Amino acid sequence: MAASARIAALAPSFLPFLGWLRMCDRASIKADLVAGLTGAIVVLPQGVAFATISGMPPQYGLYAAIVPTIIAALFGSSWHLVAGPSTTASLVLFTSLTAFAEPGSDRWVELALTLALMVGVIELGLGLFKLGAVVNFISNSVVVGYTTGVGILIIAHQIQGFFGIPIPRQAEFLEILRDAPLGIGEIVWPTTLVAMVTLLTAIAVRTWTPKIPYMIVAIVAGGLAAAAIDRWHPGLVTTVGALPAHLPPLSMPDLDPATWRMLLPTAFAVAVSASNEVVSISRALALRCGQHVDANQEFIGQGLANGIGSFFSAYVVSGSFNRSALNYDAGAKTPLSAVSAGVMVAGILVFAAPLAAYLPHAAMAASLVLVGWSLIDRKRIVQILRSSNSERAVMAITIFTALFVQIQAAILSGVVLSLIVYLYRSSKPEIVPRVPDPLSGGRKFTGVRPDLPECRQLRIIRVDGSLFFGAVAAFQDRLRRYEAESPARKHLGIVMTGVNFVDLAGAEALVQAARRWRARGGGLYLIRVKERVWELLDKGGHLDEIGRRNVFTSKTDALRTLYRKFDYDECRTCGLHVFVECARMGKQEPLEEDFEEEVTLEKLPPEWVTAAEPTKPGG
Repeated sequence: MAASARIAALAPSFLPFLGWLRMCDRASIKADLVAGLTGAIVVLPQGVAFATISGMPPQYGLYAAIVPTIIAALFGSSWHLVAGPSTTASLVLFTSLTAFAEPGSDRWVELALTLALMVGVIELGLGLFKLGAVVNFISNSVVVGYTTGVGILIIAHQIQGFFGIPIPRQAEFLEILRDAPLGIGEIVWPTTLVAMVTLLTAIAVRTWTPKIPYMIVAIVAGGLAAAAIDRWHPGLVTTVGALPAHLPPLSMPDLDPATWRMLLPTAFAVAVSASNEVVSISRALALRCGQHVDANQEFIGQGLANGIGSFFSAYVVSGSFNRSALNYDAGAKTPLSAVSAGVMVAGILVFAAPLAAYLPHAAMAASLVLVGWSLIDRKRIVQILRSSNSERAVMAITIFTALFVQIQAAILSGVVLSLIVYLYRSSKPEIVPRVPDPLSGGRKFTGVRPDLPECRQLRIIRVDGSLFFGAVAAFQDRLRRYEAESPARKHLGIVMTGVNFVDLAGAEALVQAARRWRARGGGLYLIRVKERVWELLDKGGHLDEIGRRNVFTSKTDALRTLYRKFDYDECRTCGLHVFVECARMGKQEPLEEDFEEEVTLEKLPPEWVTAAEPTKPGG
């Protein structure tokens, strides 16, 4: 009984569909079937378009929207995410395989299916080993730069289909920039007219009636325009041609280790970009409906979808924001909507595949121009341009890499640059002098200003940032600068509320600084140390070297003890009255005798004795 209870508790982790199946009732099933039918209709032109981008035969775009869509829905965690062929994965596939095979050839198809299996294995490994957090290292600037580069490349590769200009499909971005202006005189106007009709219809429908699937309406309009032109001048406008009217055939990826080594860099690039896309889409939809999304479970679902799909003639799939958002807007309640969409696509493929014979290439090119344009997030780009120089640099380098180097290297270069920027920022913790503000309640510490005096014997600074090996040099340089600026100042207090972590190098830096300030005749004091930092310093024995009596739990305790260590003659002639305690120093008796004698614990008031022997923070 106990074993069966444990199995029942673990079942949702391995079979997540058991969880949402319990949510299904008559109303939700009806809503899911309607949403599934809507998604199946929309994926027809999109699937063919994405297959065109990837260099695959058109029917493979629909194959990728059947088995993988069903598997991802059954084993993912999102209620509304719809997996299938996507723009980014299709373009990366095309740009990566052009060096190894001819687009559309049998070898091309074999390599594409092999890549899907490899991506599935990588994604499944990320999910099983709970490595979903890896996508957190991909910053927004990298994502925006990557999708912008992908969008520009998609638009550039449609110039040939949009205008009929003879540009090779395998042409690089630079070659397209060079050849497109030279081919203006060779524009095929009937092709351009069909493309313009499709484009303008899509824009009009999306603007005025956004609830209607604009791409379907636009492609129908483009098909009618092509039919009208063909009536007067047959053969001027080319079409996709009839698709095979059958279910996805079984397939076998290439299992040769040499092929896997050749495709490994591309597989990692596709897996990372696809995983980021899936997590971003699922989280965005989860915010709308209040659902919790498990990134690791999503990786498992996508990994199974790509791995199993590769044996059913499906190339790499990922999450589709357009179809996922449409699925949510259509009223989907559970992943049953995506399952039904996959089943319906299979039915439509069997019975409606011959209709692709009327689908013009120019209409497909126009729809892909819209897809590429939608990937360029103008609002986010403006936000990044208005932010820091580092964010702008990360985005610009990611775009440049995608366009002029390799699209599969774009994310990697952006992530590496983001980490370098982060390490650079972390290596320079913010260190600012602090002084009490007499106008604020409790004389709170604030930044040094011309109207706020600073004590001549004690400098108080605040450190914001971790004291680790990368930040030690900047930290020590700043302290030495303070020492050189004020040779007569013997005491240094460090407010540690902004320090969350200290490693061995940081602890040694604090010990060295404490020794130098003791050699000056004063000392170094730590104020408001966090519990974790206290434990790290204590375990390494560094608290003893710094001096446990030099560590204080509050600013008040610190100042009550520290002002008794000042040079009283200098305090009496100072007149700055920086601290509350300075007013008491102006009283000649009885404190004058205390300052002239050696201060011991026995001579301190009880509350100062407590302050001189701090307890562990939080203790």
